[in-house]
Amino acid sequence: MAGSRAAVRYAKAVLSLAQDQKAAEAVNDDMKHISETIAQSNELSQMLQSPVVRSSDKKSVLSSVFTKVNANTENLIDTLISNKRLALLNEVASSYVQLFDQLRGSQVAKVTTAVPLTGDLKTKVLAKVKELTGKEAEIENIIDESILGGFILRVGDTQYNASISNKLDKLKREFTLN
Repeated sequence: MAGSRAAVRYAKAVLSLAQDQKAAEAVNDDMKHISETIAQSNELSQMLQSPVVRSSDKKSVLSSVFTKVNANTENLIDTLISNKRLALLNEVASSYVQLFDQLRGSQVAKVTTAVPLTGDLKTKVLAKVKELTGKEAEIENIIDESILGGFILRVGDTQYNASISNKLDKLKREFTLN
């Protein structure tokens, strides 16, 4: 919990600085890239979390992995290193992206389906999210064959579960109660 609060504070500070320097969009792109890269690389994530690896080694690895980043992003990494908080880098990046989306009035709608969404379905989901929330959204499609069919829509803290597996579970609970 304390790590999350610290990550949000770092993200807010970087966003404020980036806005002052008219670089918020470029830093957002960097943060998305950092977050995706750390999520995809278990080795990189473990290296950032490891107290055994020296800060100088972590800095050189990050410099080689993220070669073309904005100066604000580079300063963030240096600040996290000097404050011994580099383990928060992924959380800071994710928090920054969320704060930037809120600032733009945009959000991410996570749609879990059994099969990939088609272009037509994406358009319909975007229209429904805009109707429900009044804000623009980006779609993140998560494939989970265990839901069998239907979909699960999550926007912020709100979740709508219209999956077949959820309906089957409800039926199962009804039969076991009677």
